[in-house]
Amino acid sequence: MNHDNYEAGYIRKILEDVRTIAVVGASSNEARPSFFVTKYLVDKGYKVFPLNPGMAGKEICGRTVYASLADVPEAIDMVDIFRNSAVAASFVDQALTLEPVPKVIWMQLTVRHDEAAARAEAAGVRVVMNRCPKIEYGKLSGEWGWVGGNSGVISSKKQSLHGSGKMQSLGIVKQP
Repeated sequence: MNHDNYEAGYIRKILEDVRTIAVVGASSNEARPSFFVTKYLVDKGYKVFPLNPGMAGKEICGRTVYASLADVPEAIDMVDIFRNSAVAASFVDQALTLEPVPKVIWMQLTVRHDEAAARAEAAGVRVVMNRCPKIEYGKLSGEWGWVGGNSGVISSKKQSLHGSGKMQSLGIVKQP
């Protein structure tokens, strides 16, 4: 896998397939990127499990915070790592011990660990590095254009709205 350039279809398939996401390094500070990404994913209908050992048992975005991946009470489809590259490998290794193994390891912007990615891919896990699911979702749904961003996707397909709040989506209605 070329981790310097991801096809839009690869990212779209991941965002369509996952239902449960563990956000490693989630913060309750509303000014932190890990907070607004957590909130965004919750608002898009994903079941999000914030992870932060210092806040275990409390809530972020109305979701219970867990201390570790092993503490999450359900199968995790995607692990979103909001920690630096030096420690990302330890979270990848923890994820690979889960039963079932998550479908996706996603490392946030500036986070990259090629050796850990190779271990995950050898275990059949899809990997994304140095990307943000909020930004990628926004690009694929058309939201990115609202702020003047270039999504890199050309389509004549009208984007769909769903829910009582009429949120733009990838055309997927997530189950709560």
